[in-house]
Amino acid sequence: MNDKNYAASHPALKVSTKRFDKSPFIERFDETKTIFGVYANRFYPLSTGNSVEEDYWNLKKNVMLYDVPEKPLEISGPDSIKFLEYIFTRKIHDLKPMRARYTLACSTDGAIMMDGVLIRLTDEKFWYVHANGDFENWLLAHKNGLSVTIRDPKSWALQIQGPNALKVLASANPSLDLENFKYFHALFANFNGTNFLISRTGWTGEIGFEIYTNGPEDDHLGLWDYLMDKGKTYGMSAGGLDSMGIRRIEAGILDYGTDMNRSHNPFEMGLEKFVDLRKHAFIGRDSLLGMRKESKFYGIKCPDAVPFSGLDILCHGEIVGKTTVGAFSPFLKTGIGYVLFKTSKNWINEKLVLRGHDKTLYECTVMPLPFYDNKKAIPRGLN
Repeated sequence: MNDKNYAASHPALKVSTKRFDKSPFIERFDETKTIFGVYANRFYPLSTGNSVEEDYWNLKKNVMLYDVPEKPLEISGPDSIKFLEYIFTRKIHDLKPMRARYTLACSTDGAIMMDGVLIRLTDEKFWYVHANGDFENWLLAHKNGLSVTIRDPKSWALQIQGPNALKVLASANPSLDLENFKYFHALFANFNGTNFLISRTGWTGEIGFEIYTNGPEDDHLGLWDYLMDKGKTYGMSAGGLDSMGIRRIEAGILDYGTDMNRSHNPFEMGLEKFVDLRKHAFIGRDSLLGMRKESKFYGIKCPDAVPFSGLDILCHGEIVGKTTVGAFSPFLKTGIGYVLFKTSKNWINEKLVLRGHDKTLYECTVMPLPFYDNKKAIPRGLN
């Protein structure tokens, strides 16, 4: 099977970078081979021209470095807790400093406005590392006179992911106490005289961490080279998000703008556990109270096809859903993908039909998400 069959297809075209923020690490990529994408108004390496399968296996067996476009925003001030409780669907007040939490923001009609990871730095300062979209203006529009400051720190994130990730971190700063650096914890680490925020999070389902730069004044290329040097011993290489994308599908991780958007609510996307209706006031709560708490979102396995996005799923000849993303999984040795069904029911283990772009029909089986490691033992370091 050719590399192009391992990851979801990405139509490419030439585009100006004039109105987008370019990755500060862009000089470390060969622009003749690299396909760049735009996400959160950021220009980043989607594919580096490497073998996607080789990068995938290096992610699962060793360690990979990824330049990712997720955008941190800083929310601080005396009313920051009150403000964030109003914005997000989960409780915020009990999040301890230097801890992280996956959070959703909804509109008044209960639709998903944004998802991301909220990191509490101090009692009154938070960073929200969010997905694709202009969330800063959404926050500014809902301040409602509260004493809170919202700013873009111009930080860029790197993800180091894979079984050897924490070994790379220990090599980069041997003084760190990584024994207590647990899943969804955060710390500050000094590399070459500069402190960086680090979170034990990632977008791969593997053990790993993310590094957030402080802003344009950082020596980004120096940081990249330092990390690559420290990772050599552990087999670290740099790759595009194409290999990361396969692993995130296996891990059941959703992508805002690909799998879900403003037209979906958390329940139909299988995200009910991230909505706390016991909270008395947050944007969208009243609408969410009246919604069905049943998922329409599942995985599929297709032994004879790769279920790329936008394909029809048929049951007895009728269209019952569409794929949102797909890839060939080298680990599972089959095509896998996500499906958003038209109706809420338990579709698990149903034998359905995938209709390809050329109208060829392929048998597929509906699966629960994630495809494996449903207790997240791998990223927790428990496997």
